[in-house]
This record gives sequence, structure tokens and C-alpha cells, in this order.
Amino acid sequence: MSSLSWLFKFSLLNRKPRSLKEAKQTHALLITTGLKSPSTLGKLIEDCCALSPQKIPHHAHLIVNHEFDWKVFLLNTLIKCSKPRDSILLFANWVSKFSDAYDDHTFVFTLGACARLSSSSALCEGKQIHARALKLGFMSDLMVSTTLVHFYASNEDIGSARKMFDEMPVRSSVTWNALITGYSSQKRNPKENSVMALMYFKEMLADESDAKPNGTTMVCVLPAASRLGALDIGSCIHGYIVKTIAAPEKDVYVSTSLLDMYSKCGSLNIASKVFYMMKGTNVLTWTAMATGLAFHGRGKEAIELLGQMKNRNIMPNAVTFTCVLAACCHAGLIEEGLHLFHSMEREFGVKPRIEHYGCIVDLLGREGHLREAYDFVIRMPIRPDPILWRSLLGSCRLHGDAQMGEKVGRILIRAQPDAHLGDIRALSQDYIALSNVYALAGRWQDVGMSDEKPSSDQNLPLWNAA
Repeated sequence: MSSLSWLFKFSLLNRKPRSLKEAKQTHALLITTGLKSPSTLGKLIEDCCALSPQKIPHHAHLIVNHEFDWKVFLLNTLIKCSKPRDSILLFANWVSKFSDAYDDHTFVFTLGACARLSSSSALCEGKQIHARALKLGFMSDLMVSTTLVHFYASNEDIGSARKMFDEMPVRSSVTWNALITGYSSQKRNPKENSVMALMYFKEMLADESDAKPNGTTMVCVLPAASRLGALDIGSCIHGYIVKTIAAPEKDVYVSTSLLDMYSKCGSLNIASKVFYMMKGTNVLTWTAMATGLAFHGRGKEAIELLGQMKNRNIMPNAVTFTCVLAACCHAGLIEEGLHLFHSMEREFGVKPRIEHYGCIVDLLGREGHLREAYDFVIRMPIRPDPILWRSLLGSCRLHGDAQMGEKVGRILIRAQPDAHLGDIRALSQDYIALSNVYALAGRWQDVGMSDEKPSSDQNLPLWNAA
């Protein structure tokens, strides 16, 4: 290939098309100039998917279906770049047409999509893909088996993940990390599963293979110590990091995990030392520090972090603001919290979400400003959820305001007219909370009536009457 052709190919690989029409023109140039190759076509598929993130673009399908010489590579690229649901459907349609047009990477990318989707349907579909991989002999591939461990753990089926792990004759550090992360992140029985994560970390240390703990392993296992509040275990892991891996302050992810562990285990002073010793930080680091300050009721220091972030050109995200607003709530900083809320979008470009509105309602309610909290909810541009109303109802009970509590309780119950089986327990608790508001105010004649369906109220907000 001439130097001019190489230059043209390089420009195509490094230039992003601005529209699907421009991507089609690039494809035409590749065909007419004879510069088609797996790399150029794969890059073109990635660009098409980036230009149409909501669905798989038709032109990307055409590239895969008409380039038979590299169809497996191009299929894998399309599966990798698509949304999880589209990736699974693409795999299902492809295997129904071709019996041999896929490889181990196809299964890795598709199972990864099932892991990201994390739903009951994804678990069922992933099991079918597992069965096909077993039938076709792909289970001997280490990455396929490791991805299966990750898939089952991500879908809350930690038992199958452990079984998959135990059956593997060979394991890599990635395999151990997938299982440890799975146990550390389980929502059910968090303490028991955190103990299991630490147990497997101990087994990994004793394992005689080449699979040794690395920085990623530390990021996986430290949340288990955080969940247990086990400062002694977390400190031992910190010591292991210093002695065998590297200086943690040079690894932003390890340092952030250490910071989070120390703050959640009650040692904010050590967390602060880790924070200020770090060579580099990112938004996750600052958010973890803000979370620690919020957890320990140091709201003013959490607010000061935002100014420091701005000075270092690190923009806070929605989670950062949730943590800082929570810190204001715990510290009772009403003026500071309201100022921060109103400056989120104006100064930082972060549009308030329902959790940010909830923090303000909780802040006002805790301090007894129930009327202001109610008016704040009424003026919200988005529909409040039951969690927000429950927060305000709890504040009414805390301050013994039966009149406001009755109004909020009626809105809360009317907001759930067709409660399903999973919501019945929450709805029953809402009735009990309203009954308790009456009881605290001495309105015993209304206690027994609070379990009746509230009648229409002309004073209720319009978006609750819908």
C-alpha cells in the first residue's frame, strides 16, 4: 500500500463522522478505494452506533450482513457497541441463521450485555447462552467462563456464580476479582456475602497459581470490609497493598476505595489523610470524601469541597450533589443547602433530580419548616414520588403537626391507588404512619378512621388528582 493510501486510511480511522449520512459516505470511500479491512469497517460500525445510541443503526447491520469475509469480527464489534437488549436480540437472530459464524468473543460480549442488563429476563436469556456455549465447546475458554461468573453475580445469582467458579480448572486474577466483586455487591444478605468475599480473598492469597491479587482486587475487596464496618480487616488490606502492590496514593481507584472504607468504618481522620496524600483525583474521589463528611455530620466541610473541586477543574456530578445536600441535611444547614440546590444547574450544569428535591424536603422537614417543605414540593417541576412524601410525613410526625400530616398522608395514599402485591406492605405502613400522626396529636377519634380510603380533596395538587 502506498504512503498516500496509508495516510488516507489513517485519516478515516481517526476522523469521526458527524452524521449517519457522512458515515455512509465514508463507507462508500472505503469500497471505491479498496481500503476495506476489519479495522476500518469495525471503526465505522462503532461510529454508526455512537451516532445512534438509542437503537442499532440500519447501516451497521448492512455492513455486518454483507461483509462475509470478516463477519464474525464485525458481528462481535456490533454486539459490543450496542445497548444490552439490542446485543442479546442481535445474538439470538444471528445464531438462528448461522451455525458456526461466532467465536469465544461473541459469547463474552453477549454475556457481558446480559450482565449489564441485570433483570429476570436477562438471567433467563443468559442461562440459554450458557447452555449454547457449553454445547458448542466454548466453556474451555477462560474468558467465557470468567464472564459467566460475572454475569451470574451481576444478576443476583451468586450461587450459580460460585458453582461456575468452583468448576473452572484454571482461574485468572480476573476470575477471582469477578467472584469477589459479586459477593461484595450482593443486595441480599449483604453481611453474609461480604464475609464470603473476604473468605475468597483469603483463598486467593493462598492459591498457588499465578493468579495473584492486583489493584483491581483491592478495589473489589475493600467494599466488603466497608459493609461490615471492619476497620481492622480494612487496615490489614491497606498494609497488604503498601507491601506487595504499590504505593496506593499513585492509584486513584485504590486510594478512593481506601478513602471510602475508612470513612464508612468510622475513621474519617485517616480517610482525610488518604485523600490529601493522593497524587491524582477524579470526581469519584471527591464524591467519596463528600460522602464521608456527610456520614459524620460535617456539612460545612462538604460544601467547601465543591469550591476546591471547581478550583481544580473537576466538575461534580449528580451523586456528588446528593452527598453534599445530605451533609447539609444532617448538619441542619438550611440556607447553605438551599443556596447549593439553586446553584446546581446555574454554576455547575447539573440539573436537579428527584433525589436532590428529596434532600431539600428532608432538610426543611427535619428543622420543622413543614409549610415551606410542602410548598417546595408543590412547586416541583417533576412529579414527586412516594418516598419524598413519606419523608415529609415522617417530619410531620416528628414535630407533631397533625394538620399538615393529614394533608400529606392523604396525598401519599392517593398517589398509590392501584398498589400491587409488592407495594401493599409500603401502603400499609403509610396508613400506620398517618394513624400515628393522629395519635401523637391526641386525635384518637381519627386513629381508627385513618385506614379508610381518603375522599377527594379539592386542595390537593393537580398532578395528584390525575
